[in-house]
Amino acid sequence: MPRITAPTVAEHRVRQRAALLHAARELLIAGGVSAVTPAAVGAAAGLSRPSVYEYFSSGADVLVAVIEDAFPRANAELQSALDSVTSASERLDVYVRVTLRLAAEGVHRPVAALAAAQLPAECLARLSELHREQAAPFIEALRELEVPELNITARLLGGVLQAAMAAIESGASLPVVTERTLVFVRSAVAPALEPPQ
Repeated sequence: MPRITAPTVAEHRVRQRAALLHAARELLIAGGVSAVTPAAVGAAAGLSRPSVYEYFSSGADVLVAVIEDAFPRANAELQSALDSVTSASERLDVYVRVTLRLAAEGVHRPVAALAAAQLPAECLARLSELHREQAAPFIEALRELEVPELNITARLLGGVLQAAMAAIESGASLPVVTERTLVFVRSAVAPALEPPQ
């Protein structure tokens, strides 16, 4: 029986699962979805393959867990930053700043790797649902500002944010990319945008 290094068995299991998820994220970022197998995840976490099956039933199950784990931190930080902001224009600015800071911290790397992969349909559906939840405050701010062609504008600005995140993850300066992105976003909503406070 493996040695329990935590104060309780429950805490040990939480730590083991966290170690497996961390290993899966690193494998995903480095090698794509095909690298995330129960054997590889177990080896990277220092656990046997049978131990992995105590937490996940398959490689697809590991990927679902990575998807579920990838969003909460970003969503919580976004929500916390947006809670005290009242105007729609400020919410756009805060959303962009926090999203790009999180990209600089590497929070979006697993999601980017997943988005580029051939995933099972249930994984793709959940990934899409979580993306919609994450984008909701941005879309709502655009709606409040009554931007023309809301869906097209949102998709175009989403593309700008994706390009900005990719630039940051490739080593571009966070402050420079953030300010240039804000220029694009503000110009897109300029007719309805009240002056920043």
